Amino acid sequence: MKFCIVSAGLIGLTALTPILAQAQSNDYPNRPLTLVVPFTAGGSSDILARAVGQSLAQELGQTVVIENKPGAAGIIAADQVARARPDGYTLLFGTIGTHAINLALKKQLPYDPVNSFESIAKLHELPMLMVTSRALPVSTFAAFVERVKTNDQNYTFASAGPGSVSHLAGEVLRTELNTPLTHIPYKGGGAAMPDLLGGQVHTMLETIPNTLPHVRSNKLQALAITSEERLKDLPDVPTFKELGYPALSIAAWTGLFAPKGTPAPLVQRLNEAVAAIAKHPDYMTRIEQSGTVIAAPGTPSSFSAYVKEEGKRWIEVSRQAGIEPE
Repeated sequence: MKFCIVSAGLIGLTALTPILAQAQSNDYPNRPLTLVVPFTAGGSSDILARAVGQSLAQELGQTVVIENKPGAAGIIAADQVARARPDGYTLLFGTIGTHAINLALKKQLPYDPVNSFESIAKLHELPMLMVTSRALPVSTFAAFVERVKTNDQNYTFASAGPGSVSHLAGEVLRTELNTPLTHIPYKGGGAAMPDLLGGQVHTMLETIPNTLPHVRSNKLQALAITSEERLKDLPDVPTFKELGYPALSIAAWTGLFAPKGTPAPLVQRLNEAVAAIAKHPDYMTRIEQSGTVIAAPGTPSSFSAYVKEEGKRWIEVSRQAGIEPE
């Protein structure tokens, strides 16, 4: 008889679970949220994260506190959120680095990019411009290809550092062209600019915020862009896809994540909030002015699938480039 009573209790609890989850969702959020950002304050990624936090606060009716946790290529921040209480109040401003490239470059991570999180929504895409020094006399991608293939000079590409998205994009470029471009790493995309401007390195694939001002001032030549479509700010710059190199359709990206086990209604509420802020005029203006594209948020399940495929992609790129995980 005792067994029957316990079973009935469990059945009743099971029946109540959707009701309790819905009640929790209706009351959510009822206190401030924390958005953990794996970068120092003031940088371009931090600026994007703060724009997200401010707009989410308006949409959700609660304060969103930005907590900067830089270090270890985003591992510290991602691990903190993975271990946080899954109640919808601690979120991660995740990136291609925390959820794809780290998987390719590290033998072991303290978190699983897919299974340690609830993937909420994609936030941004940061297309990359292929730019060349004005010291290199080429004005089109075709001219660049012809020059590096027919000239015995040692041509170089700069990156924001070993394992950065600009490094791996450069490795894809080298593979696609089947030519021995030499990698020159720097400590950040901005740090590479003086040598690129001065002609000490020949080319670089780097995000718009770091390259567009120099293209506009005619100090760098833009040859191609990694986005799926041309940018309205650079209508004369073709996409790699147009040029016949779809493998170079690469974008750094950001997304919103919560700890694994965060209730589905809360994940859905946050997903809907991201979709809503993507249409806010002030948010759209702030993001577009930074040279960043607002991504289609997708569903939590589609974003999770995307993150999984990105991990596989960059593992393969790293393998082909001969990069050994640390």
